[in-house]
Amino acid sequence: MGSDHVPLAKHYTLHDKDSTMTIIRRPGSGSRKRSVLCVVCTVMIVLGSLLALAWLPGQPSPPSVSSASGIEAHPELVPASSLSRNALATVVHRKRQDLANALRTLEEGNLPYRLRALRKNHQIVGERLAEVKAGTETVEEILHGHDMSHHLSEKPPMELQEVIQYLDEWIHELHQVLLSLKHATFEGVWQAYHDLAVSTLYPWDREYLQRMPPRRDDGSIFLSVATYRDENCYNTVYNAYAKAKNPDQLFIGLVQQNCHADCKSGVLANRSMVAVPPDEDCHQRFCDTELGMPICANQQVRVLNINEPESLGPYAARYFASKLWYGEQWYMQIDAHMTFATHWDQISINMLHKAPSAKPILSHYPPGHTANLDHRSNIAGARLCGPVFATSDLESQIVRLEGGRVYDQALLEYPAFAPFTAAGYFVAHSDFLRQVPFDPFLPWIFMGEEIIMSSRLWTAGYDIFSPSQSVVGHIYVRRHKPKFWESVHRLLSYGIHNPLQAMVLERIKFQLGYPEASRDMIVHKSLLTAVEQYGMGNERPLEEYLRLVGLNVTTKEVTYTGWCEEGYPPPGFERYNNLYPNGKLRQKP
Repeated sequence: MGSDHVPLAKHYTLHDKDSTMTIIRRPGSGSRKRSVLCVVCTVMIVLGSLLALAWLPGQPSPPSVSSASGIEAHPELVPASSLSRNALATVVHRKRQDLANALRTLEEGNLPYRLRALRKNHQIVGERLAEVKAGTETVEEILHGHDMSHHLSEKPPMELQEVIQYLDEWIHELHQVLLSLKHATFEGVWQAYHDLAVSTLYPWDREYLQRMPPRRDDGSIFLSVATYRDENCYNTVYNAYAKAKNPDQLFIGLVQQNCHADCKSGVLANRSMVAVPPDEDCHQRFCDTELGMPICANQQVRVLNINEPESLGPYAARYFASKLWYGEQWYMQIDAHMTFATHWDQISINMLHKAPSAKPILSHYPPGHTANLDHRSNIAGARLCGPVFATSDLESQIVRLEGGRVYDQALLEYPAFAPFTAAGYFVAHSDFLRQVPFDPFLPWIFMGEEIIMSSRLWTAGYDIFSPSQSVVGHIYVRRHKPKFWESVHRLLSYGIHNPLQAMVLERIKFQLGYPEASRDMIVHKSLLTAVEQYGMGNERPLEEYLRLVGLNVTTKEVTYTGWCEEGYPPPGFERYNNLYPNGKLRQKP
């Protein structure tokens, strides 16, 4: 509220775990609160005096209120010392009643809404310190609720339509909030997102994780596809089904981010942007085909449509897509500009079964889209081995993954161990959605999603492997095509995306242990809201992972480890050496 509406008002800042809020007190409104403070102070003094008297040797316990009343009527019946103690007890009782009434008044009306809500939900940590000290509660559990992601609610799973409707309404609500922030600072934009998410999307997400449908054991596959104004979307969806071994077992979760009016091209060679027609609805086009009609009738393609100005970037789109999963046994994630090998679905699952791990992840950077994948069935797939620390200010020294390379001369029988997951192709047991859920507090990022998912999955006990052969191809170069940050600039202000992304990346850097992003160093503490709920796993330490993949986030140095490039298992996994006879085993001194 601005000063124009609150003349001569006093401002107070209230801090809690999730946010900072300003309480505005109008002149004269503090008298009641000051009286409450006086009552509290008086009671403290009286109680202290009473205790001192009670501890005097040989003195009887303070009488009841009724006896005190009788003493006041007949003071000649008792000694003076007893009279003073009895009168004091009466005062204490009266002050206790006054204090209780004052606190009740505060609870009912005079506390700010935020504090009333916290007290109602028993989320004021200071009032529950005894439980924290006893170990029955933690601060995080008090602030955010118990982590119930591994437990099923007594309520039935959320229906898909309920999920889609909620996300659709939430995205529209956020857009309306952001429309009011034209030309706001990037800090103000983040805070607006955070405040809406923490009060609506975050609690919904925690409930969703409790009410996820059980994972089926029927060979079904969920394919996550996020598209942003992509003319290749239709071909991707069509060929995913056309080349699948079991199209009846394939379910696509499509997050389609399209422009519907007043559309612009991407930035052209002359740095200009021109008017273009509205984007094609690739879902509808697919459903109109002979192949797509029965698939769509069977509701195998689930769609969340997002208007172009509402886009929050690729990671957020994948977060939304993950909520379209509905119990399928396997989870795959790809981009919307892909090609496919014949029976790519069955080959992917077979490779996953071959991986020597109870919790395998299969991932790499696929070859380019011009590769004939069927002719490459006997050629070893590429591995994603080399990380680097980004050097541009745009990327804030986040860990980037270099392009994959083919290191093996022959096709491997067992997928080789790898250090990282790639966003454009990975395959996993769908149980990971409960154990390593996508983070709703990472909007507007383009870089950083691969390193944070890799580290979270590995520390949660998942082992990462490269596919033995390539089953999908990827269109890597899309020059002059629309990019989501251009929409951010048009919605808010030109140039705001880069500092906004850099700010949100602080959350990822905190999780990875960057010293400059430690809790004390981060200025905007709201970046760490619920970070433990979407952080590292508890199966293996982060330090072990960083050492395994050769990353030093303090010095920003990368150490060559060799095991990925040379094809042998990483340290700690030597028991699988016999599965990779052609790998160059590390020689011990």
